[in-house]
Amino acid sequence: MALEITDATFEEIIGSDKPVVIDFWAEWCGPCRMVGPIVEELSKEYDGKVVIGKVDVDSNDEITAKFGIRNIPTILFFKNGEVVDKQVGATQKSVLADKINKLL
Repeated sequence: MALEITDATFEEIIGSDKPVVIDFWAEWCGPCRMVGPIVEELSKEYDGKVVIGKVDVDSNDEITAKFGIRNIPTILFFKNGEVVDKQVGATQKSVLADKINKLL
């Protein structure tokens, strides 16, 4: 299951020695509801290899502002604490899996 990431837990999670994938979303966002189940599937498939989490943009202004998230869903891909890739808007599972595989 994807981790719930908050302003308080972000720094600890981003410091992981594994790649980190973060889905920025909101409850009211239709495309986010389409991407959510895909993110959950990927979190199970890559368990132990990649840290996959979700940030509710309505509850976590600090992280959302830090990365300039203006459109959701936005998925950021981190390696060694740095953003190395980004996906804005709904997309297919295969696109996200390809991006994750490039991190490994």
